[in-house]
Amino acid sequence: MAALSDLLPAAAIRLDVPVPDWRAAIRTAGGLLVEAGATTAAYTAEMVANVAENGPYIVIAPGFALAHARPSPAVLRTALSWVRPAAPVDFGHETNDPVHLVVALAARDQSAHTAALAALARLLADPGTARALREAPDAEALRTVLAGPDAGCQRADAAEARPVHTILTVCGNGLGTSLFLKTTLERVLDRWGWTRHVTVEATDALSARGRASEAVAVLTSREIAGMLGEIGIPVAAVEDFTSPREVDRVLRDLYDV
Repeated sequence: MAALSDLLPAAAIRLDVPVPDWRAAIRTAGGLLVEAGATTAAYTAEMVANVAENGPYIVIAPGFALAHARPSPAVLRTALSWVRPAAPVDFGHETNDPVHLVVALAARDQSAHTAALAALARLLADPGTARALREAPDAEALRTVLAGPDAGCQRADAAEARPVHTILTVCGNGLGTSLFLKTTLERVLDRWGWTRHVTVEATDALSARGRASEAVAVLTSREIAGMLGEIGIPVAAVEDFTSPREVDRVLRDLYDV
């Protein structure tokens, strides 16, 4: 699987860019993907439409937005771009605005980028590393932080026993923000020693409705939770997808621990 350094070249990073609003921030990030030969301009429009239609669920942590859309013919190869607005931008998220960092993801399929996003989620979960990413003076300094010791780390395989429960992490497209939440939830389950009992699967909102009978719970954003409605299992909203503390609390509520 591709690492962060493979998917985010220095040329796809722009720092301290003047952008008047969230649409301009996403268009800037999308333009970098186009310049890198990863997408066509149509994908940028799809990322903007995703937020316009589904709300600001892509703002998955305080100050951080992961812009993306579904895999489409407009995606030529899997890649990331990174934009730091000159001034924080409001996306309309109730708790995580304003946004200081916008990362755009273009994915050709459901798997090539998973390791890179898991690594990024771990880096953002560390307050010191998150601050270093926000304050990096240039693209090379940013890439140095991203190449830190945790960037290549992957979760060890769970014990061989078959998991008893499945928890779904859900976003609009099943390939971006849900993977961030999956990574954080797996870290909490590792700490609890529950990885042999619970498996976590990232999916999209439409699939989650059809798969509800296979799972014990859904973790997702407030916006997607409202979209799912009543599906026969608990649906828990998480505000900060990179916060083990918040996910730990949600998990304790689900299991009455």
